[in-house]
Formats: sequence, C-alpha cells, structure tokens
Amino acid sequence: MLDDANYTPRLKALYQDTIRGALKEEFGYKNDMMTPKLEKIVLNIGCGRAAVKDSKKAKSAQADLTVIAGQKALTTTAKNSIAGFRVREGMPMGAKVTLRGDRMYEFLDRLITIAMPRIRDFRGVKPSFDGRGNFATGLKEHIVFPEIDFDKVDENWGMDIVITTTADNDAEAKSLLKAFNMPFNA
Repeated sequence: MLDDANYTPRLKALYQDTIRGALKEEFGYKNDMMTPKLEKIVLNIGCGRAAVKDSKKAKSAQADLTVIAGQKALTTTAKNSIAGFRVREGMPMGAKVTLRGDRMYEFLDRLITIAMPRIRDFRGVKPSFDGRGNFATGLKEHIVFPEIDFDKVDENWGMDIVITTTADNDAEAKSLLKAFNMPFNA
C-alpha cells in the first residue's frame, strides 16, 4: 500500500484538506506553514527484567514492534552497568522505532481507529503534553494491534507512544490531535 506512488494515507489527506484550514482559522495563522503538523511518532518497548533473565526477549519485542510499525525497529541497549539489577553495559533491553511521513499517518490511523477501541475498559487517553506541543501516552499491552498474532505472543509488552508536533504550545497540539479524532478523556 505505501509503495504505490499515487497512494495518500487517509489522515494525511484529512490534514491537507480540512484540518489545516480549521487550525488556521481557529488560531489566526497568516499562512499554511504556520499551522502545526505532525513531525514524528516514536514507539518504544522496554523489556526490563525479562530482558535480564532472557536475552531473546528483547529480540521478540523488536520483532513485534517491527510488525506493528511496518518498519524495522532498533534494539535499545543499556548505557550503564547496574550490578543490583544484573544489567551490563550494552545488554539489549528493548526496542524503538521512529515513524515519519506516510508510515506515521498510517500508524496514527491504526492506533486511533483500531487499536485503542480494542483496549479493555477504554475511556480515552489522558491529555499529557510536555508544554512544547508534544504528546505522550502508553499502552499496557501491545497485542491490541491487529498485526500481532495473539497465539504466537510469548509475553505482553507495554508500549510508549510519543507524538511530536510542530505546535508551539499544548493548546495547539491538543487541537491538532483532536482534529485527528484522538480520544481524549478530558
């Protein structure tokens, strides 16, 4: 799908056609380049104690994250040795991937329309912004994504999702994400 030259992700087209104009009107921007947009989405899985006991757990997390993101995930390693936790410098501890462009819009679309509604007792995400227009949230189980085969999963991983925008403040970023139908609970 992403390899087709004429294909445009649904949320990217929505942004270009309606969201950009609505934000421009709402915040009084003088031109289209001033309107906030998505810059990147970073996904992270940390294995923690499981990686210390079994080094294959980090590879499993990397494989799962690669399937979810649609692009190869990098293995994250420990920066320092911590004897109390039996962690050695350079030991694989998890996986991360940075999505930009069309893959970023495709992932956000799957996150909002497919994965979040599959979360048990889901009541929306807490609007946790960092003061500079970036949004961070987490999932307790990575198996809510349809790409993950539930029967082949050896362990449930939590996942951090950081959405970086070009917005100058939290109000602009929240308005941008609300336009993408991010289900905020407040």
